[in-house]
Amino acid sequence: MPIEYRHPDWLLESFKRTCLLLTNMGALGRTIVGRNRYARIVGLGDRRSPSVFTPCLVKIEGDPDFPHSIAPFSFHRDGSVSPATLNVETLIEDMDISSPSSIISWETSEGQHLPPILSEADSGKLGGDDSLLIVSWQTLHHDSRLIDENLAPDIVILVDSPQLISSGSLFLEAVQTLRERFPAALLWTPGVAGPDNAALLSWFGVDLFDSARSRSAAATGFRLTMNGPRPMDEDENPQIWIQDWDDSLRFVRSSIRNGNLRELVENQALNSARSVQHLRRHDSLMRAGNPPLARHVPEGRRFRFNSSSSRNDPLVHDWKRRVSERYTPPSHCQSVLLLLPCSERKPYRESQSHRRFSRHIPFTCVDQVMVTSPLGLVPRSLEDLWPAAHYDIPVTGDWDSDEIYTIHQMIQSLVDRLDYQIIINHSGIDLSPINGDFELIDTRQGSTAGSSEALDRLESTISDVVKRLEIRGPKGHRHRLEMYRSTSRFLFGTDSWLYDVKIEGRPPRWRIEKEGIQIAQWHPSAGRFAFSKSSLKILYDQNVLPRIHLNPDVEWKGDIFVSILESYPDGIREGDDLLVIQNGDLIGSARAVAAGWEWKGSPGRVARSHHRIG
Repeated sequence: MPIEYRHPDWLLESFKRTCLLLTNMGALGRTIVGRNRYARIVGLGDRRSPSVFTPCLVKIEGDPDFPHSIAPFSFHRDGSVSPATLNVETLIEDMDISSPSSIISWETSEGQHLPPILSEADSGKLGGDDSLLIVSWQTLHHDSRLIDENLAPDIVILVDSPQLISSGSLFLEAVQTLRERFPAALLWTPGVAGPDNAALLSWFGVDLFDSARSRSAAATGFRLTMNGPRPMDEDENPQIWIQDWDDSLRFVRSSIRNGNLRELVENQALNSARSVQHLRRHDSLMRAGNPPLARHVPEGRRFRFNSSSSRNDPLVHDWKRRVSERYTPPSHCQSVLLLLPCSERKPYRESQSHRRFSRHIPFTCVDQVMVTSPLGLVPRSLEDLWPAAHYDIPVTGDWDSDEIYTIHQMIQSLVDRLDYQIIINHSGIDLSPINGDFELIDTRQGSTAGSSEALDRLESTISDVVKRLEIRGPKGHRHRLEMYRSTSRFLFGTDSWLYDVKIEGRPPRWRIEKEGIQIAQWHPSAGRFAFSKSSLKILYDQNVLPRIHLNPDVEWKGDIFVSILESYPDGIREGDDLLVIQNGDLIGSARAVAAGWEWKGSPGRVARSHHRIG
């Protein structure tokens, strides 16, 4: 049964020797129209009105006719010479932005590549050219062209993908290296894709696929669908797999556009043990590095943790790490930690259960932190942020050992780093494993969190603790300002820009004013501070936001593109606010629409202009 990556010998040898697609893509228009971490939708042709979109197929020899919307390229190999000559053509005329009525055709040599086991050998014969880069695991270690900063190929082919994918981690490391090294290139991993794993490969950063596995399955009487292989019915057209590819690519594009590709990936991965293995290894690889996560997301986007594998997502790991290492409570909430259960509705304060809790919390000087899965802990001052305010998870009321371990770990980290004197536990989680010099008070005592007796104990306990410690907390705008300062420290590492300010306006979008001038507004639905133009000089002087530098001789008219950048900092995340600098002067601000890896050479805009000074 063709569940895994198996191919007829002739087809595998063809891909090992040929590498595919070619080059001179300078005439091929490309722009990014959708992003979801490493996955992208690239519009090809006229940048204002693309002809086709990736992810898409390359039509190889022996393929039936595909709709051009899913297979806009064709490939041919001439083996009468050695090394063989490769030819690729566009199948749509208006993909050539310099001459819309022309077909684009490329030719190049395929080169000769050693197998992955010989990666230490510096031999073989390089293939391709500066426009099409043909790479293997062996040449990744020895091809001197890869260190040329000016090298910007249009297409990169990982030619030994069928061998690498069997080894697992080598394939993932190669794809990540190529994806981050050449952000503008279309990446192809020939011979390993199918409708059943196209979402997974897109998640890794692959743009171009081929029909090798679908044809192999059809030849043995199987149909490779989005849900895995199944025996083909007698009355089915042997070429029905074309429709499977069409459906799969449309699903992948839609999921990238809507920001929920991870859900499709987790669903499809269950069809193959190999795919589950690859997803787990990819998550581990991302957690060990600097994953392309978003700081803020469009309103309405959700992250649905519907499977246990969602816990391994780098987004979850990043949240747990940042809360454990960076969170600091409001200045008047540093003595008492109050642990509350989460709620199905987000943000938590809008749920009925938390409205009841708030009526029984008579003082603001306790640090309210929600206990939840899979994020572990969500402090009250961070509950509007991504992903805390934007996730869904099946609620059963039961905790497994991994969830409890995560919660214990995070609480221990906070206790070790912060000076809580008392922990009031209304979460229902057993905290006996937590070590530290603090007093622990259980206000549930076996009751449900919302029961009258538990709420009465909660209120009386807080009142008693506040009286014993002789602490007080501000109310109204003063309390809200301290909450914003806590949020700012978490987001930016500093709250210096919030000194000598006042909170004005009406809920929920409170204004932040300095000397009577609005410098920011809190947007709870977006989980961010919306900075006004008048704030930029303050943010610049206090070194709050990352800075990007434009080339000295460019006139900044539109959005931020790589071509006008002189420098930018590492670690930019989608949604980050950025200060724009030119010739040493602050000239405005922008908002990142691409993660840092794309800033090396994305064909689309990497930031949207926001404010201009002058």
